[in-house]
Amino acid sequence: MAKKIEVVAKTVDEAIEEALQKLGIDLEDADVEIVEEGNKGVLGIFGAKGAKVIVTENIPDSRKLRSYLLSIFKALDITPRLDIRDDGETISADITGDNVGCLIGHHGDTLQAVNYIANLIINKDKETFKRVKIDVENYRKAREDYLTALAKRTADRVARYKRSISLDAMPASERRIIHFALQNHKVVTTISRGDEPNRYVVVLTKTEAAQIEAKEAAKAAKEAEFRAKEQEAEEE
Repeated sequence: MAKKIEVVAKTVDEAIEEALQKLGIDLEDADVEIVEEGNKGVLGIFGAKGAKVIVTENIPDSRKLRSYLLSIFKALDITPRLDIRDDGETISADITGDNVGCLIGHHGDTLQAVNYIANLIINKDKETFKRVKIDVENYRKAREDYLTALAKRTADRVARYKRSISLDAMPASERRIIHFALQNHKVVTTISRGDEPNRYVVVLTKTEAAQIEAKEAAKAAKEAEFRAKEQEAEEE
């Protein structure tokens, strides 16, 4: 829920100003509802009634994202160009300029972290999730093209030699690119193995995947049967 506050003061203007100060925002970032305009009463004493307003914080997502990214730029002492677009469902930020490689990191690790925190900031107190997509010098598109090509090359090798291949560990967003690239392949399929942050994708034939699935199902059935027998023994 967005932050809101109800304030009573002598005048509407005073009530609004007090509410803005308590919320720590400017008028342009607020929605104001005047509940009661108030009155001075007789001789300014008898029957006087204060003004009542409800002020709700309403900072645009684009301004939140810009403020967050500019704070990072300042900390890193860089001055890149920043272009932000918001279509309602996704808010995108494109960063370009000199010395911006520090925002990408090894295999995009830094960019992933920056994007993750931005998601938390933008979606705080929201009922409907909004996707945040930050890119630096078109890195995401280049990385997606590289991973898609890697997936296809790996699939060709697996299909030819009938042996599974495990790729290097990568974040969930990059694993999804591999899975998507091969989801309609006639011979091979993909599965994820391991635990974060070392989770990785295995490319294997559909025949091998079916065999693994059958073995895991049989193992799970045996474990369930064993637990059932243990429970029966405890109840006797």
